[in-house]
Amino acid sequence: MNSCWIIYNGSLVSDKFADQARLFAEAARRAGIRAAVRKNYEVMVDLQAGLPAGERPDFVMFLDKDILLASWLKACGVPVFNDPDVIETCDNKAKQYIRLAAAGLPMPRTVVAPKVYPAFTIAGTGYFERVLEEFGLPLIIKEGHGSFGAKVYLIETEEAFHEKVESLRGVDFVFQEFIASSRGRDIRVNVVGREIVAAMYRHSEIDFRANITNGGVAEPVGLTEDQRTVALAAAEAVGAEFAGVDLLFGPTGEPIVCEVNAAAHIRNILTVTGVNVADRMIAYILEKLS
Repeated sequence: MNSCWIIYNGSLVSDKFADQARLFAEAARRAGIRAAVRKNYEVMVDLQAGLPAGERPDFVMFLDKDILLASWLKACGVPVFNDPDVIETCDNKAKQYIRLAAAGLPMPRTVVAPKVYPAFTIAGTGYFERVLEEFGLPLIIKEGHGSFGAKVYLIETEEAFHEKVESLRGVDFVFQEFIASSRGRDIRVNVVGREIVAAMYRHSEIDFRANITNGGVAEPVGLTEDQRTVALAAAEAVGAEFAGVDLLFGPTGEPIVCEVNAAAHIRNILTVTGVNVADRMIAYILEKLS
């Protein structure tokens, strides 16, 4: 075991993605692994030529959502972390919630919106009126694909509701109960294998989301036994060996799963807790592949 690739998306201009890759590369090198950071477009998915034997890494730490690249690397026989199927499940919130609900995990009431083609509409059929009747206002609309709290909308009026659903024709999304008791606060739990390695409490005074990207702040937190149990079960439900599990606070403080991130960024939790999750993830991979 002497080489790995750290892959991230090269089309993204923010340095936070390159920084994430550097954290993992440094952790791999500390463990004696020769690590190469690669942008996704620097690996040619040549279906006929395949992956030249001389270039084949012992494993890939995949920090992107380029599912086709990850799937091809796996098909070439290279261990990929997380598994491409896990990345795809977590990248589509609707698919993820189906898995979480099937596992019986506590989560906000969720309805997966029907597929509507972009040139068409189901306005006037009574479907959206039924959703409003079932959920009331406010409610949450989440697009299937989105990170750092983006593409998550707090809907507080019927006018805003109808405008948003019409704008999302052709997009996977879900309707979700708004957990008012957790407004502007949550807990991020980092899971490696079946072990919790770090956690932080995030809170915001300016947004209904607690994400640090949206102005939230964070501090270390000790988890209750219920929070630990739910976080580990959520990661297991989606098949993630590595996960950033976000927990909300129910009306009596009980943990509710907000979502599971298969490629959770680790810079903030390192800054807040001093725990370098990358070191733990590399150690896990080396043990698994040994």
